[in-house]
Amino acid sequence: MKLQNYVLGKWMEGDGEGQPLYNSVNGQLIAYASTEGLDFEKILQYGRATGTHALRKMTFEERGRMLRALALHLMEHKEKFYPVSYMTGATRADSWIDIEGGIGNLFSNASLRRKLPDEIYAMDGENIGLSKGGTFAAQHILIPKEGVAVHINAYNFPVWGMLEKIAVNLLAGVAAVVKPATVTSYLTEAVVREIITSGILPEGALQLVCGAARDMLDHVHSQDVVTFTGSASTGLMLKSNLQILRENVPFNLEADSLNCIVLGEDVKPGMPEWDIFIKEIRKEMTVKAGQKCTAIRRIFVSEEAFEGVYTGIAKSLEQTTIGNPLNEKVRMGSLAGKQQREEVKKQIQKLLATSEIVYGSEQAVDLIDADFDSGAFMSPLLLKNEKPFESVEPHTVEAFGPVSTVMPYKNFDEAIELAKMGKGSLCSTIVTTDGKIARDFVLGSGHYHGRILILNRDCAKESTGHGSPLPMLVHGGPGRAGGGEEMGGLRGIRHYMQRVALQGSPTMLTSVTNVFSPNGKGNELTKHPFKMYFEELKVGDQLITEKRTVTSEDIDQFADLTGDHFYAHIASTDFSDTMFERQVAHGYFLISAAAGLFVDNYEKNPVLLNYGIEELRFTKPVYPGDSFYIRFTCKEKRSQELKPPKPGETLPKGSDIPKGIVKWYVEILDETEDPLIGVATILTMVRKRS
Repeated sequence: MKLQNYVLGKWMEGDGEGQPLYNSVNGQLIAYASTEGLDFEKILQYGRATGTHALRKMTFEERGRMLRALALHLMEHKEKFYPVSYMTGATRADSWIDIEGGIGNLFSNASLRRKLPDEIYAMDGENIGLSKGGTFAAQHILIPKEGVAVHINAYNFPVWGMLEKIAVNLLAGVAAVVKPATVTSYLTEAVVREIITSGILPEGALQLVCGAARDMLDHVHSQDVVTFTGSASTGLMLKSNLQILRENVPFNLEADSLNCIVLGEDVKPGMPEWDIFIKEIRKEMTVKAGQKCTAIRRIFVSEEAFEGVYTGIAKSLEQTTIGNPLNEKVRMGSLAGKQQREEVKKQIQKLLATSEIVYGSEQAVDLIDADFDSGAFMSPLLLKNEKPFESVEPHTVEAFGPVSTVMPYKNFDEAIELAKMGKGSLCSTIVTTDGKIARDFVLGSGHYHGRILILNRDCAKESTGHGSPLPMLVHGGPGRAGGGEEMGGLRGIRHYMQRVALQGSPTMLTSVTNVFSPNGKGNELTKHPFKMYFEELKVGDQLITEKRTVTSEDIDQFADLTGDHFYAHIASTDFSDTMFERQVAHGYFLISAAAGLFVDNYEKNPVLLNYGIEELRFTKPVYPGDSFYIRFTCKEKRSQELKPPKPGETLPKGSDIPKGIVKWYVEILDETEDPLIGVATILTMVRKRS
């Protein structure tokens, strides 16, 4: 049997016999994988011309709903993937991280649609005024690239590795070509088959190649983005491809790194943090049999705690049952294949040049319902190294399996230096109850880590753990870890979009971005904007209100009503040593009075409610006798989707009303108009006519 590649809109086999793929638990042949005969130049161009072309026509709202629909579909069919996952050596818990963790990435990225415009582009930062008279301004925007995202993934997470990456590029509006590691590509193929069967993605939005990448990177161009997860040496080789260098193709590298965990000097045996520390290490060594780019490879503890820690970890590892992941008693499965086991053994030999084993055996392991010679099993191995500053190996050699080395430090400054000796990692953890120790570690070593977990009894119960990347946080690290970033909420989509700095008149910027630019020309209205339905309102619609004169009585009454008797609002105050000339109006009185000027009173209208205020600033004092008025402009519109009720669920009143959010740019002005008295963005929920 051969795995098939999904390219050019169809499933097809590669030529030749292909690479044999084996069940890592029992050694049985699963399939052959081949990409021979595939035309990668055509595959990439098909992704650009068909998949990306279709995605770029969709708005963020549409792409987000597409991701959510895909996540729901895969959740309905998730049980199909578990039997296939077991063949990679993963237990049910390991598979849950890979399968449902990957689907969770789709859900998380789908939810970002609510933070993005219902447009094909995204704003990036605030409007920037470039001239004194306000006629010249700038705005950064993000536009989807016209290329494809080429994802070359590692073997350890065949599902999560794909879904966490494509979630971001699909949301950004860019198609993907996924090349999973061949050894576990049969699981990726099973998931892609279900994705294609669903018909949820536009044609060409996702292509899959199972086998060698061959000359694929020779055909990328400047609009493409390449991501790689795997070893630093392979990443360097791919990143050095002449076509990538020639075309300046963005290359995001996530390399396996020597992540560390540090036990603070304050933590002693018997404290909850001691047990939390031991438990976290055992988990990180045994989940996915240690085959995680985020797994803990280096363990740093004080000299006083050194022996107690490594004996405690060893005792904890003794409880780990290893064998056939289909057996419910098993807590750790096999490595992904025998070749991976041999690679780990080679790295262990390098580590043993300066370290010694304190738990486990590299040659044998007690198994449940499995045979050592048939599968790719190995024992967890805990090493100790008593001279970490004199030993290079623990800080340069990674055994990509259930292997960690514990090392002592004399003082906490040494702990920080040891953490940095890994020359860059995806993540690290500090276990402490002392805020100063945590601060010292973060500020002393944070520039060497992509993520730092501060772990203690306060958060341990709900913590996602040392090795769990989260879609709303950046995932990547400096130096040895590759220097890249993936995911990170809204940050993640920027890898697949071009940032453009627009310059022009505020009115022209408004026309291009469909977001009102300050100092732009407004649309004169014959009807009050609050009497207009969501569909009727246009960005730039503007209301100029009547004036209101502030009196001392207004200020006194507002102070009595709110209890805000700050000295500047009291007429009898001596103002000789203050910022004000005399009694000054409350800023909150001004914004409240502003509402009295721009709100259409008494009659029921399409405005359902005031949704909030953003970016409120008071920039000029208002004294009794001063007059002000409001320039009220439709800044931005965003439609809201109706939430369908779940079976038996009663939704809050008004949930079934079609509506959208309208942002209003509110300027409080006096007769000089410059500077403004105040400025804010007010949000209203507005009913749709339909």
